[in-house]
Amino acid sequence: MTNSTCMTAITKTQQHIHFIGICGVAMSALAIAFHKRGYKVTGSDKGFYPPVSTNLEAAGISFYPGWHPEKMGTPDLVVVGNVAGTNNPEWLHVQSNNLEYKSYPEVIRDFFIAEHSIVCAGTYGKTTSTTILSWVLSEAGLTPNYMFGGISGSDALAPAMLAEHTRYSVVEGDEYKASKWDERAKFFYYSPTHLMLTAVKWDHADVYPTEQSYIDAFQELVLELPNTGTLVMSDKVTNIKKLPEATILRYGRSESADYRHDDVQVSRAGISFHIFHGHEKYAIKSTMLGEYSADNLTGCFAMAHTLGIAPEIIIQAFASFGGIKRRLERRHIGTIDVYDDIAHSPSKAEATLNSLRALYSGKLIAVYEPNTGNRATASFPGYAHAFRAADEVIIPRLTAVKIAQGDTDPPVDGEVLTEVIRKTHDHVTYIPEDDTLVTHLLEHTAPRDCIVFLGSHGFRHMIEDVVTKLS
Repeated sequence: MTNSTCMTAITKTQQHIHFIGICGVAMSALAIAFHKRGYKVTGSDKGFYPPVSTNLEAAGISFYPGWHPEKMGTPDLVVVGNVAGTNNPEWLHVQSNNLEYKSYPEVIRDFFIAEHSIVCAGTYGKTTSTTILSWVLSEAGLTPNYMFGGISGSDALAPAMLAEHTRYSVVEGDEYKASKWDERAKFFYYSPTHLMLTAVKWDHADVYPTEQSYIDAFQELVLELPNTGTLVMSDKVTNIKKLPEATILRYGRSESADYRHDDVQVSRAGISFHIFHGHEKYAIKSTMLGEYSADNLTGCFAMAHTLGIAPEIIIQAFASFGGIKRRLERRHIGTIDVYDDIAHSPSKAEATLNSLRALYSGKLIAVYEPNTGNRATASFPGYAHAFRAADEVIIPRLTAVKIAQGDTDPPVDGEVLTEVIRKTHDHVTYIPEDDTLVTHLLEHTAPRDCIVFLGSHGFRHMIEDVVTKLS
């Protein structure tokens, strides 16, 4: 299925945009950005929850629960989220009435991408890096269009911005499928002139059935860079074999990196380290947590520097950056500390747990729920020893997901996942009842211990319950 009108952006005389699936973090950010630019915005979704619902309300956007074609009006453009299944009444209404529609990445392409298209891609670190670069460019006075799939801890940085006039755009290059009608990755829509590649480690087994198919997508993206473009790539990326005829800058800890970080100091207050470039040495401080944050910040420094932003402006922007919610977000600091992180794959969980282990000498308990792709049996090898930094791993009742007809590798449940992790970890427990899980956490922790919730879902208010009872 294709949309023959997707290349034509609507004009200010066509102002009504309706979002099917407006309650996603990214979709709601788009909606608010368009609303701020003067478009009439409406939306629908199967349910609404804070902070997205409160953000939409605060922006003055009209939305409603459920799928009701009669409430849509006659929008000039409908943005169709992946939540809209084949039989979604509003999606059927769009098709039967020949309404103009676009997917999320088509909207980014047609409204946000500018002359200098900066795209942050990679298995992990892309949301954080996109957010940091959006902040740095904004602080440098470049007023970019930007879009990232998270919520910044800096009040001055909305999740999306559609500027009146700009030569720069910064967007998150997600490798997940673009839409219901397009299995290709979202990042193929963004035509990067400047590409930051953080990591390429097999993920989303529901879309990429083999490791090589996952690598191939990133390989294709890299080769799309123009000869005049710039690739800023982590030195940890070793499986991209063909490189473009573009400027290539490596960053990381290796001696051969063009931008090398070292002298990393971590604490519960943040991180400090040095970046070495040529004969220059730069002292970096940030309130972000985790040793891996030095890697993300170094890549962002390299990208901002190659764009011509002065090092002192970059350093100052790093220091004032407020972090990003659900990326090692502190939810409670006290005798027992609680963190929330969107680490929904074993590799992301491992990085987060290693960072927390460096900060805590007490017990470290992880509550983990993977995304759909990491519930497929093809993803199981990646779980080997991924949770070794945790003293205990708890698997909650996993969120119910739709299983496609004929799926040969459907998502497993919590009991099966528990047994998978138990093969390389001695203390893994499956607790399907939310109240029982909260009670277990409170009864099995002591002063100086740490609890971390890892996963892309909201944990059904268990985090809030734990924080409230600890307070």
